[in-house]
Amino acid sequence: MAVAGFHSLGAGTAVASGTAGPTGATEGAAGDWQSYVVGPRKREVAPARVLSTTGDVKNPDALLKPGGAVTVLTRPQPPTPPAWPAGSTATASSFHDPNNGNDGTYTTYDPSNAIDGNPTTFWNDANPATYPAVLTITAGSAVTLPGVTLLSNSDGVPVDFTLETWDGSAWQPAATVTGNSAVQVPVPFAAPVTTTQVRLTVTQDQDTPRGQFTRVNELWPGLVPVIVRPSVTVDFGKVVVGYPRVRFARASADKPGVRLAFSETLQNLTDRSDFARSDYTGGTPTDQFAVPASGADWTDTDGYQSGTQVHAEGLHGFRYVKITLDALGSDAPAALPYGQVAIDAVSLDFTAYLGAPESYGGWFLCSDDDLNRYWYAAAYTNELVTDTFRSTDCDPRGAASPTLEGKLVIQDGAKRDRDPYVGDIAVSGRTLYLTHPDAAAAARNVLADLADHQRPDGWIPPASINGYTLPLFDYPLWWVTCSRDYVLYTGDLAYAAAYYPNLVAVLDSWYTSVTDSSGLLNKGLNNTGGYGDYAFLPRGGEITYYNANYVQALNDAASIARWLGHSADADRWTQRAANVTVAINAHLWDTAAGAYLDSAEGPVRHGQDGNAIAITAGVADPGRAASALAYLDATTKLAYGNAFMDNDTLPGVDGASQRVYAFTSYPEFVARFRSGLADSAIDQIKRTYGAMYTSDPGITAWEGIGPGGTPYEGAFTSMAHGWSTGALPALTNELLGVSPTAPGFSKWVVRPHPGSVLWARGVVPTPHGPLSVQWQAGTKRGEPSFTLRVTAPAGTSGQIAVPASAGYVHHDDIGPGTHTVTVP
Repeated sequence: MAVAGFHSLGAGTAVASGTAGPTGATEGAAGDWQSYVVGPRKREVAPARVLSTTGDVKNPDALLKPGGAVTVLTRPQPPTPPAWPAGSTATASSFHDPNNGNDGTYTTYDPSNAIDGNPTTFWNDANPATYPAVLTITAGSAVTLPGVTLLSNSDGVPVDFTLETWDGSAWQPAATVTGNSAVQVPVPFAAPVTTTQVRLTVTQDQDTPRGQFTRVNELWPGLVPVIVRPSVTVDFGKVVVGYPRVRFARASADKPGVRLAFSETLQNLTDRSDFARSDYTGGTPTDQFAVPASGADWTDTDGYQSGTQVHAEGLHGFRYVKITLDALGSDAPAALPYGQVAIDAVSLDFTAYLGAPESYGGWFLCSDDDLNRYWYAAAYTNELVTDTFRSTDCDPRGAASPTLEGKLVIQDGAKRDRDPYVGDIAVSGRTLYLTHPDAAAAARNVLADLADHQRPDGWIPPASINGYTLPLFDYPLWWVTCSRDYVLYTGDLAYAAAYYPNLVAVLDSWYTSVTDSSGLLNKGLNNTGGYGDYAFLPRGGEITYYNANYVQALNDAASIARWLGHSADADRWTQRAANVTVAINAHLWDTAAGAYLDSAEGPVRHGQDGNAIAITAGVADPGRAASALAYLDATTKLAYGNAFMDNDTLPGVDGASQRVYAFTSYPEFVARFRSGLADSAIDQIKRTYGAMYTSDPGITAWEGIGPGGTPYEGAFTSMAHGWSTGALPALTNELLGVSPTAPGFSKWVVRPHPGSVLWARGVVPTPHGPLSVQWQAGTKRGEPSFTLRVTAPAGTSGQIAVPASAGYVHHDDIGPGTHTVTVP
């Protein structure tokens, strides 16, 4: 460093100022931060390995090496199954009422479907998870049975069941099956039985996203051999997102079909995708393709291959894909479930933000290697949800929007919902600004679009889903905070000016309409009883989380107002925030527990969301903050993070005290860092992200964690979710200690919270250039010491606060250039 001067700033404290140029994003300890980057280096992504095969598959590893040998899947034409005699009937203990199915087609579920010879229709009992479910078949004439074959549905497989036959006067046991997981299972009898009736009694079904229903497509009168469907499962090594691509070298002439099933986790990899848009819109939750005899270079895109047959969904978020030689019965003759296909290669056209090292505007490293991995894992998770909005790929429930089509956006999840929700951007926006500021338009596009759809009463929609009508109570507050964040990190005051009237309307019209006589937001006023929130929690009345969020939004709005010169608005909102703060502390503080109540009404419980944001928003004084954090530690601490509620009294929410949301954990991390509990914050980060990082699918941050550290909503859970990336801004803003305090980092603060971390360094991108920070904790003459170096870009100034034994030592009005401070 070229030292221009040295100035004493107090006993044991010194700052050196110099003119060394700012460092770019490629500077680091031997440049080794790049080794932590997770994202692919190019758009075409290949699988990491072949995980498994079933049936007749030759040379499976060849699909990892395009252009050479090929992988061959072969399946002979299955035999025609036996049929029941004419006049046979079926009855059941219950059956589901007819409806329009998943695709708007009138569908029946009565028992006769189990003997109609059509494997695509099925008997469906009426009551989920209710046993026994009984199907009785009466033959038109006596039959001699060596056994029967049960064909079920891939999302309704009977696990435990018995079979009985009628001897003319009583039912006789014929077979018992336990632990079944096969869709087609031949059940031999000990000896052939001649009978006129067979009774199937199911006592347990698979638990699926659609519930535990008994579904029987066919109960064939005889043993139908199972020809194992040939399949190959490949593993991409981590969650990826985009359009799957399969290069078929050739196929037999009988139009063999392939079906692709996708999953983010191996546990949920079955014959159906763990999530498909057809789960909402109808159809089959696999992607189909009929392979031409000459082969094909096929990219999975949304649509039909032949008329209204052979459908594929297109884009998927997944780690694993299972490719099976098979076809739907309804796709015949366009695709048939037998023949031979030869595969040359499998890959993915990656659509999300390509986060190669050279794309990073900012980086982070510290002495704790776990924290380094979690920072870059969060960055990759956020890259996966930064993508172009396409109606073919977004949530199918009315989320398609011409005003977003083709624009870069931040979505909530890679797999689902694939819709930009403003609450998610409260976390993922900060993650984006600190890693890839060149993509900041992804946040602006969403914020502006939601404001453009503001209701006349001032309410701002949370997302485009349901035609911008999804009623959430808290997300308009997050729009305010996200708008302030966007301007603070980017300096885009033009956005602030353009949407300032929307800011006024949401705070001064809509939220005042749901404020009660205590001065608190009250969910239920103005017909908001049915409104949801980030987790669709069934709570109403005066809620700490909503009101603490309100204080935060009012103060954020006041900041925007001051930046734009609207001082009267700023003063009014600041005063209202102070009044709400007083009301929260008067009505929602639980003195007995030493924490904020979740709600002023109903059973006593205390939420992570309300307590954490009460601290970060400044509602809680230091005494209340320390007490609330101690309470959360004592009542919500789990091996895989801190639960979002201290007990299970929320109606309709199973296991709230065992459920962890990284979304609401993020403000708790920040609250702990700012309350002088850095090691406690680090411990919580390591428990939360360590549990996700080391569990399948690895690396990416989950939407939510459930009991025992499992995905909280099973296969439906998004395993790469932008709102769960809060470890990254927490580590950069709080541990490294760098935050903006004026639009576009024109002013900034560097205030590290090191805890037991020995050193940290990194670069924060700003519109003026990179802001570089590094610090080292150590000893000097046997006493603790701390050295901090900051390189600030031209056009900025800031404050440095260095931890010392008696608190922080502050240095104000630090200008551009390189500055080093050592304490003592």
